[in-house]
Amino acid sequence: MVYITTWDDFVDKSIQLFRANPQKTRYNMKYRNCDGKLVLKVTDDKECLKFKTDQAQDARKMEKLNNIFFTLMARGPEADITEASGKEQMDAQPLKKGRGRKQ
Repeated sequence: MVYITTWDDFVDKSIQLFRANPQKTRYNMKYRNCDGKLVLKVTDDKECLKFKTDQAQDARKMEKLNNIFFTLMARGPEADITEASGKEQMDAQPLKKGRGRKQ
């Protein structure tokens, strides 16, 4: 088992691992409240990649990785993941003003 120290390396290698063998690849996350540590693991039974963190800000990164894996699993391993990782684009759109009740 290899603990990868940087988030970007973990994401890149885990996407490559999934695309190489999408039928066998698994993604697992484990949180230990007593330690305050989050461990993410991607494996295909031949290679195992792990990332460990205790930073609360990495929860947003984990959400983006979940969206990437959901896209790859739903659309296939050759899907374009640029739209899956860009939730900021949706947040940047202005809200439409409706004719609803003012609060």
